Amino acid sequence: MSNIKVGLIGFGMAGRVFHAPLIDHVDGLELSIIRETKQDNIDIIKERYPLAKIVDSSEAILNDSEIDLVVIAVPNKFHYEIAKQTLLAGKHVVVDKPVTVTSEEAQELINIAKDKNKVLSVYQNRRWDSDFLTVQKVIDSGKLGRIVEYEAHFDRFRNDIRPNSWKEEGSLGTGLLYDLGSHLIDQSLVLFGHPESITADIRVQRDNSEIPDYFSMMLEYGKFKVTLKSGMLVKEPLPKYIVSGTEGAFVKYGMDVQEAALNEAKMPLSDPNWGEEPEEIWGVLNTVKEGRKTIQSEKGHYTSFYKNVEAAINGREELAVRAEHSRDGIKVIEFAMQSAKEKRTIPFK
Repeated sequence: MSNIKVGLIGFGMAGRVFHAPLIDHVDGLELSIIRETKQDNIDIIKERYPLAKIVDSSEAILNDSEIDLVVIAVPNKFHYEIAKQTLLAGKHVVVDKPVTVTSEEAQELINIAKDKNKVLSVYQNRRWDSDFLTVQKVIDSGKLGRIVEYEAHFDRFRNDIRPNSWKEEGSLGTGLLYDLGSHLIDQSLVLFGHPESITADIRVQRDNSEIPDYFSMMLEYGKFKVTLKSGMLVKEPLPKYIVSGTEGAFVKYGMDVQEAALNEAKMPLSDPNWGEEPEEIWGVLNTVKEGRKTIQSEKGHYTSFYKNVEAAINGREELAVRAEHSRDGIKVIEFAMQSAKEKRTIPFK
C-alpha cells in the first residue's frame, strides 16, 4: 500500500512542534508539501524535512492531486474556511484544536466530510498525555469507588503580553478557553460524556490583556461534579489532577514531557523512553483498601493520533478523535461564555 501523501498548512509552533515530527515518524504517512513564508521556518523545514516541497500558498496544496491528507495548523479563526475548502477539494483533513470557533461551523464541516466521504479529525493530542492516560487508568480500575469529584488544571505563568501574537488578539477564538480549555474539556468529555449543565467564571487578569486569560468552570453530572481551571498568573504549580471517590483519591502534579521534547527536537520519537515521566512527578493514589502509594505514570504517545488517522483513512480502524467530539467541546465553550456573561448555570443541550 502506498504512503498517504500529507500537506501541512502552517509551520509555526503547532506545525513545527506538534504535527510535522509526528507525521514524519508514522509509517504510512509521507510529509510531502508544507506551506510556509517565514524564512526562519523555511530554513528549519529544509534542514529537518529536505524531501518536502515548500510552497507559499494553501491553494498550492489544495490543487495538488497527489496530496491525500491536509493538516491545518494556522490561527483558530482560519480553521473553518481552510478546512471547508480542503474537504470540498476532496481531501482528508486534520485540523488543529479547536476544530472551529463556533459549533455551527463545526457541524457544517462534519456535514461536508460525510457528503464527500472524507476523514475529518481534530488534533486533540492531550488524550495521549502520560498524566491523562494514568488518570484514565486509575478511574477505570475502580479503586476510587464511585467518583464524586474530578478537578483538572492547565496553568501557566506568563504575566506579559506577547507582541504580534494572534493568541493575544481580542477576537472570537482566542483566549485560554479556546486554547488550553479545549484540552481540558475534551479530556472531561472522554472520561464522563456530556454534562447536565455548565457554570463558568471567565476573567481578564493580566494588565492590558485583550483576551480572557483565566477561567473556572463546573460541569454538573448529577452525582458528581467536574471542575476545570486554567490561568496565566499561576506562579506556584497546583495539582494537575485531583480525583476523589468513595474509596480514595488520586492526585497528580507536573506536566507531560512530550511537548518539551518535541520543542527541543532532541529526543527521537523512536527512543524507547519516549513519553516517560520522571518519578518525581508520578501521582499519588490513596485508597481505603491499599493505603497511600505512588503510581508510575503511563507512557505518553502522541504518535497514536496520527497512527490512528492513517489507519482510519485506509479503513483498518475507527477514527479515535471524531469532529463530533470537538464540536461538542466547542458547545461547552459556548455555554461557558454564556454562563459567565449572564452569571447563571446553562443546561447542556
